[in-house]
Order: sequence, then structure tokens, then C-alpha cells
Amino acid sequence: MPEFENMALVGYDDLQARSAYQPVIHEQFGRWIAYIGHHGGTNAVPAPLNPLTGANEPNGTSIVDVTDPRHPQYLAHIPGEPGLYEAGGAQMVRVCDGKTLPKGDPKAVYLLRPFGNAAHEIWNTADPSHPQLVTRVVEGLKGTHKSWWECDTGIAYLVSGVPGWRVPRMTQVFDLSDPAHPVKIRDFGLPGQQPGASGPVSEMLHGMISLGPAANRIYFGYGTNAEGLLQIVDRDKLLYGPSEPTEENLRSAEVGRFELSPMNGAHTTFPVLGMPIAEFAKDRIGKVRDFVVITDEEIANECREARQMVWFVDVTVEKHPVSVAT
Repeated sequence: MPEFENMALVGYDDLQARSAYQPVIHEQFGRWIAYIGHHGGTNAVPAPLNPLTGANEPNGTSIVDVTDPRHPQYLAHIPGEPGLYEAGGAQMVRVCDGKTLPKGDPKAVYLLRPFGNAAHEIWNTADPSHPQLVTRVVEGLKGTHKSWWECDTGIAYLVSGVPGWRVPRMTQVFDLSDPAHPVKIRDFGLPGQQPGASGPVSEMLHGMISLGPAANRIYFGYGTNAEGLLQIVDRDKLLYGPSEPTEENLRSAEVGRFELSPMNGAHTTFPVLGMPIAEFAKDRIGKVRDFVVITDEEIANECREARQMVWFVDVTVEKHPVSVAT
């Protein structure tokens, strides 16, 4: 059986034998640059060799010029936090041009990434062969993951593990419109996850997708492979409402939620809004629908846990989401 369909391999790079997690392809100054986040190293190879420096470096961020996809050029590796698998590396990457950010340097290109589970950093990669650290946004954390950065506003939603919170991952909101001078806006999570709360604790955050100020919505996904929850949040209320993480304040920004089966998670919550439904074309009401596509992550592979699937959830009425397909 062929290993591909309707596509063909054009080129590849071995990334110095580092595992790849999240890639972002970004056009900058007439070049296409791939930024690839890595998990930590393995027991066998905790810190692979970087031939560009001659040093063994903990997995971090690879920077590859893919302008000519047949001949990609590995430009630089930014080491991450020492550690193995989920405990080290720099898994996530987001990139914004300085000319797009409200207070950025127009000659800069900014890379936002975690430093293992301990911190979030911003680097200037205008010269992708020689990245320069701009600042540490926040450090002293106990977890990080897949954050989101609005390049037009500079608002960043950082997946963080803040000491005192009852889950390994929640949200820290920062104004990074001036990347050299981060401004914290607030901490956010599900009610019951905040410091000082009691009782059962909901699953930790995996990531979020913001549609920015025009749509005024953010879609959060909790629970990677179990106890999944989609949370729809009013962006304005999150940014400009009371910031103290009380149960009332945490609830106030929520517009709606959808709880999955305890057997399934909400790894990614991808909004697909304003979709015309051909079968409903003649209907006076409801011919155009809003959906969120939810994907889960299989962790115990080889059929050792419940089947993880893709869920299509109709969120046209945000207070009452309905699953319409898997």
C-alpha cells in the first residue's frame, strides 16, 4: 500500500535527529522560514549534536529556511530546557512580525516559545541564523504548552503552570504588543482550578484559539485525552473584566461550554464559523451555522484506551452547543 495519496515528498530535513512537535511556516523579508518546536530529548540521546556549533544541545527550537522546499537549509537551533520528553525542550512556537505588532520594532521578527515547563521567552529572529533573546515573559512555572499570540493586537494567551493553581496548566494573559516590555493582564482558568478553591478539579488546559477583537471569541480546550471540555469565552470580558481569579470572575467571561464524554479529551478546539449548509439552503432560519472542530489525543496507543476522534460541534447557539458528527 502507498504511504501517501494526492501528494508527493518534495524535500526534508532531519532536524539534527530532534523530534518535531509544532511547526510554524513564516514569510519574512522575502524568505520562508520554518520554526519547529521540540519535545525534550530521549533516554538514548538526551542532547543531540548541533553540527553548526559542535555542541550537544538540549532540544529546543529549530529554524529552517524552506524558501526552496527541495533544498531546505537548517539555519539555527535555540536550545531549550534540559530534560527528557515532556519535561524539557521548547514544544510550542508562535511568530509575529514587528511591523504588525502595535509597538514592535518594524525591523524585528519575534518568536514566542516556552522554555521547557519553566518559562516563556521572546526571541528576535529577523536574522534567522542568529536569533537573539529579547526577554523572558514569565518564569518560575511548573508547566507550559500550546499558547496563542494575536499579532495584530499583541495579546498573548500563555498556557502556564502557575504555582498555587490546582492544575498543571491554565492561562496567563499578557500584553506583548511591545515584546521587550511584557505587561501581565490576568490569570484565568475554570472555576475550581484557582488558588484557594476546594472540591473536584476539572481537567487542565491544553490550548486555545482566539479570533481577535472583531469576533470577540476565544475557544479553549481542556483535557487532552479524557474529561474533555470546550469553553467559549467573551474576549472583551476576559481582557477588561475583573481580573482577580474568584469563582464569580472566572465564570463571568464564559459564554458557553460543551462537555465531552469522560473517555475523550479536547486537545484542539478549532472554530469554523459562518458555514452555509447546502441541505438547509431553503430554510428561513439556521441555513448558516457555526461549528467548532474538536480533536482528541491518543496517549495510551495501540488500542489501550478509548477511541479518540474528531468531533463537530454546532455552536450557532453558543449557550447550547450540540455535537452533530464524529
